[in-house]
This record gives sequence, C-alpha cells and structure tokens, in this order.
Amino acid sequence: MSDTYLQLVSGGVPATIAKKLGLPRPVRLRRTDPAAVDRPLTPGPVLVLSDEASTADADAVAEGLLGWDLDVHRALRLGDHARWGAVVVVLTGLTHPAQLAAPALALTPALKQMAAGARVVTLSRPAPPAGGAGASDPAVAAARQGVDGFLRSLAKEMRAGATANGLVLAEDVEVGAPSVRGGLRFLLSARSAFVDGQLLPVGAGGAEPADWARPLDGVVAVVTGAARGIGAATARVLARDGAHVLGVDVPAAGESLAAVMNEVRGTALQLDITAPDAAARILAAARERYGHLDVVVHNAGILRDKLLANMTADRFEGLLAVNITAPLRMNETFAAPGTLGGQGAAPRIISLASTSGIAGNRGQTNYGAAKAGIIGMTRALAAPLAAAGGTANAVAPGFIETDMTASIPPVPREISRRGSSLQQGGQPVDVAEAIAFLASPQAGGINGQVLRVCGQLMVGQ
Repeated sequence: MSDTYLQLVSGGVPATIAKKLGLPRPVRLRRTDPAAVDRPLTPGPVLVLSDEASTADADAVAEGLLGWDLDVHRALRLGDHARWGAVVVVLTGLTHPAQLAAPALALTPALKQMAAGARVVTLSRPAPPAGGAGASDPAVAAARQGVDGFLRSLAKEMRAGATANGLVLAEDVEVGAPSVRGGLRFLLSARSAFVDGQLLPVGAGGAEPADWARPLDGVVAVVTGAARGIGAATARVLARDGAHVLGVDVPAAGESLAAVMNEVRGTALQLDITAPDAAARILAAARERYGHLDVVVHNAGILRDKLLANMTADRFEGLLAVNITAPLRMNETFAAPGTLGGQGAAPRIISLASTSGIAGNRGQTNYGAAKAGIIGMTRALAAPLAAAGGTANAVAPGFIETDMTASIPPVPREISRRGSSLQQGGQPVDVAEAIAFLASPQAGGINGQVLRVCGQLMVGQ
C-alpha cells in the first residue's frame, strides 16, 4: 500500500505549500534493500560526545567505531561544516542531572548539521529500581531517568528522516561488549529506519558475527504467517542475513507461501497454527529438512475489530485463539530444554506484539488483550530461555503499510500514518529488520524486551 501524500510532498511546489501551511512533511526514510547488504553504515561522519565522567567510555566507543571504517570525531571544531551521519552521546558516568547539560548543549550545533536519515544514539545506565542497589541516591536515579525524557523528547525534534534512540547498559556491561556494539550498529544503520524514540535495555551476552552482512549464516528459522506482509518480509530479511527459512501459513495461502519460499530458497509448510500438533509438525519439518531449529518467529495473527459493546464471542475468542493461545501452546514445545538451537546457534523466540497491546486502541479490546498477552508471555519466557543460552523478545509494530491496515477507513488510516514523529507509516521490512536483529548473535544481551517499531507513535510514549 503506497502513501500518496508522502509522494506528493516529497518535493517541488506541493512540498513548499505543505511547509507554508504547516502540514506534515514526511520524507522517504533511509532503508536497506532487502536483497542487499547495508552500505554505507551511516550517511556521513560520526560525532562522539560525552559528559566529563564518561570520557573513557566515549573514547572506547570512538575506537570501536573506527573499526567499522567510519569517519569518527570526538569534538565539534570551530568552522566544521560536516553533515553528520550520526552522533553517539555517551552518558554512562552520569551521577547528577546537572551533568547532562554539557553534552546536550554540545549536541545542539550538530543537530543543525545532520544529514538526511541521520542517527542520534545515547548510551546510558538504568535508573536503579525501587528498593534496589543505588536506590538510596536520588541524584543518580534522577540523572539516569533524565536521559529517558531527554532522548524521547529529542526524537520528536528530529527532521528529514533522522531518528534518536538509546541503549541502556546494565551495570556490569562495558561499552565494548558484543551486545552493546551489536545494538549500536543496528541503531546507526538503515535497518532501524522506523525505530525512533526507543531506549533498549542491554545486558551481558551475545557475540559479534564473523560477517556483519550475514550474521545468521547456518541458522534455521521458522516464520508463521509467512505468505504475505510482515511475515513474507521477515522471511526475505532472514534469508538475506544467511538463515535457512521454514515458512508456515494456512493452506488457503499455500500459493503465496510457496512463491515467497521459492524466492528465499526456503521450505513451505501449510498448517493451521491453532492445531494442537502445530509445534510438533513444525519441529519435525525443520529437523527433517535442516537437522535442527534455532529461531521461532511468532508472526501469524488476525484482526477482528469491533467496539466491545458490539463484540461477538466468535470475534473475541477466535482472535485470542490465533494471536495468543496458539503461540502459548507452541512454546510449550519450543521453549522446552534442548528443543531449539543447534550447531552453535542460540535459541531465539521472537513474537509480534503491537502498540495496541501497550497503549490500547479503540475497537481492539480483543487484539489489545492478545498483544499485551504476547508481552507477558515474552517476559515469562526470558528466564528459561536464558538458562538455555537463548533469548525471548517481542517486536511491537505501530502503523505498518500492509493489506491488514489497508482495510482501515481512509480518514482513520491517514491520521494513523501522521501520528508518529516520522509522520508516516512503516513498511513490513522495518519490522523484519528488527526481528532479524533480535535473532542475531550480537543481540544475545537483549532478553525479555519489547522493541517498538512505530516511528515513535504518539501513544504510550
């Protein structure tokens, strides 16, 4: 589904008129080609800033970026007119909110010289939980929580397809850890085009891939609902990154499923995921064809929208059966010790949540309940998967241009498109890129988290 308004205001007289009238002026985002590797990593040089207490960490980050063949600067020089491709702001040493002012104000002139599709990424530490270690120091808690408000507000000020996101490093995680470098590379790259205003917690674990362009070499992944939309895009991106893909969908979608699997040289499996033996059949098919199964992507889902006052039992119960009961039942098999993972690959379960499950949405009590349930399921799976060396995470899309959202009436659809900081809907590939990242070895330090792919949708932020 195309966004006619975005195409219209992309240049010329319509763009000038939109500017004068104060109308939204979305731009085409910097994305990867699903069939190609991501080159270059950033659209310009990278500036690394920090507060005074984080200087050593900032130096380490800059050195690591140089290893990716980036043009890295540690300070803005007088008369420097570079169009910055990214700014990394290291705030790991903050102990008082007043310390945030210096790096924030140092960032100010760089924001006026950002390239289209540029990135700002913060690295910080988590605010101590109530009753936890360090909770008795209000200044530390205030400083670290302040980064959250600073980053989310900054994201809403970015222009020309630029985004601002953050990594929140656990106390025992160094800035050079594989999980931090992996998260930083994802957020700097075009793969994170529709991720905006998000702070992603990062723990220990993970490993840098031998080849950043093919981090999933040899990995076997199953994608449910793979015949079209987000599922088909996920199959393509996983295959691009080196994975063998087993695509699953209902028999009625068999022709489309076969076309997608032929395209990615994968394996098609027609079945209803609500069947009691769905997981056993998926596992058997993967082992027969590839010898093992490493990654499960719970993507299949349906919409049955209706105001609760007009809701029928078949709409509510039928949606729950597909969107949450089926993944729960399948995970009884997939999350069992020794089921996932083979030939050195770590077990991964990645599930599709939704911003409706975070902030709610009118007419979607059934869908919101199911997608919130996905988030609860993911958090509960985190510990047992970690014990097996794996992870469980969720991706929460906002408004994505799919056949499903094409059925929304025109006016609500247009409002949904413009209701994010990026002022447009995302593409299925945007969600697929996030899924592929969470499936990768460098994301091994991310567990039990929900990564929003919503362009900083103005709900639940």
